[in-house]
Order: sequence, then C-alpha cells, then structure tokens
Amino acid sequence: MQVSQMTAKMADGDGFIAALDQSGGSTPKALKGYGIEEGAWSTEEEMFGLIHQMRSRIISSPAFTGDKVIGAILFERTMDGQVDGVPTPTALINKGIVPFIKIDKGLEDEANGVQLMKPMPTLDALLERSRALGVFGTKERSVINSANAEGIAAVVKQQFEIGQQVLSHGMMPIIEPEVNIKSKTRAECDKLLLAEILKNLDALPEGQQVMLKLSLPVVPGTFDALVEHPKVLRVVALSGGYERPEACVELAKNKGIIASFSRALLQDLRAQMSDEEFDASLGAAIDEIYKGSTQKAGAAAAA
Repeated sequence: MQVSQMTAKMADGDGFIAALDQSGGSTPKALKGYGIEEGAWSTEEEMFGLIHQMRSRIISSPAFTGDKVIGAILFERTMDGQVDGVPTPTALINKGIVPFIKIDKGLEDEANGVQLMKPMPTLDALLERSRALGVFGTKERSVINSANAEGIAAVVKQQFEIGQQVLSHGMMPIIEPEVNIKSKTRAECDKLLLAEILKNLDALPEGQQVMLKLSLPVVPGTFDALVEHPKVLRVVALSGGYERPEACVELAKNKGIIASFSRALLQDLRAQMSDEEFDASLGAAIDEIYKGSTQKAGAAAAA
C-alpha cells in the first residue's frame, strides 16, 4: 500500500484499528490476561519476547486481515521485530492493514486534573525510523481525570504540538486525550474537550489533517462535529476499561466513530489455546468490534 492508499483506507475503510501497543508497566498485566503469569520470565528481554510472541500470533492469524482490521498500533519493540520473517510493519501491510506506532513515553503525575505526556527528546529519530519501515502514523496518549478547563486546554495544546511534529515528518498523528471513564465529571470533561479540540483544529494550517482517539462519550453524538470536521481524517474510540460487549454497544451509538480497542480485543485470548481455538476466539472478537464500528444504532446514529 502506498501512503495515498493508506490515507484512503483510514478515511473511508470499513473496520477498526487494533491497538497492540501495551508497553512498559502494562506488559505484565497484558501477559497475565493472556494466561502467562509473572514468574514465566526472569528478564525484561524475556518479558518483551513473550509479548512479541503474542502479537505475532495475532498478526499471523487468518482471522486478522485488512477486511475488518484496517489498522494496527504497535509498540516500538514490536515495530522493530519480525513476524513470519519480515518486519512487523511489512507483515501488516501485506495483509492490507495500516501500521501505526505508539510514540508517547508515559504520563506525568496528575496536575490540574490531567496527566500530560512525558518529554519525548528522541521523537524525531523515532519518526524517521518508523517512516522508513513503512509506518503510516503515530499515537500519543494523555489522560483527563476531571473537568478542569485549564488542565484540559493544556492536554489538547500539548497533543496538537506533538501532532505538528509528526505531520512535519509526513506521518499521520492519532491524537489521544483519553477521558477516564471513572471520572465523576466525565460528561463535563467531554464538553470541555470538544471545545478545545475544535479550537485547535481551526488553528491547523489548511490542508492538514489529524486523527482523533477518544473515550466513548457519556452522551452519544457528542463528537459528531469532530467526525464531520474537514481537518479530521477519522475519529476512533478506545474501550477505556469497558468489557467488549458494553464497549461495542456504546460504540454503535456514535455515528462515524470506529473502534481502536486493546484489552477489549484481546480479553478472551490465551497462550494455552490451540491454533484453532485461538483463531476462533480472535475472529469472534473481531466480528463483534467490526459490527460496533460499522453498524450504527439509536437516535444519535440515525440523525
């Protein structure tokens, strides 16, 4: 796929983006969910080797194709690894799946109700290396815990500044200011976030676009203006702690938004499964998330 084909697939493709980018501190939790307990490795290298085996098994599965999975977000080590003897981004592209790379280095401590991204001093080098491997875009995550206008403005400002750096390398940024679904002021967070994103989108130079990865809103349809915005290539949603059935129901209420799920995609997969069991379980999850991404229901979706 050429960049123009990847752009078209992200803009109009039926399906969703798989998030295969658990990293650092979240890796043991991801492995435990996969049925591998913490005592199964003795070094960090062995731990990352096990998570790469899991991701390789997913990417290699006949259930994992570009017919329903239009993109996949990779952790840096996964990008640098191989699947079936070829670089991981190439393995994805060969299946018709657009590759992205997670670029953030984790979160700062909470201030003003939010967690900004830690500094990324080596980002330019990572972007150059990623693009050379055929990676189309990036993903960067911040977290919003409460409806603090100053904090939310700071999160969105930082996200768009990093997004500009990504765009300068000819890559597509997925901007992810996640609203914590356990926040007591979640609905107000959604409103403040929408206003700040619209403000920053309007400031983007003509001809530039970004993607947005957002928590599913309290009120379905809250982000319709973002879905329809000419400077937004696509809006995708994270599962944010919802179990897959509930996440898919909430997703289906929001027109034009597709999934970019991680745990909700992988939650039923186990290392101990036979290949047949593994492929069947992954296929069932993909079908459910695909349906939530492409078959919209309810008043908001029909509007």
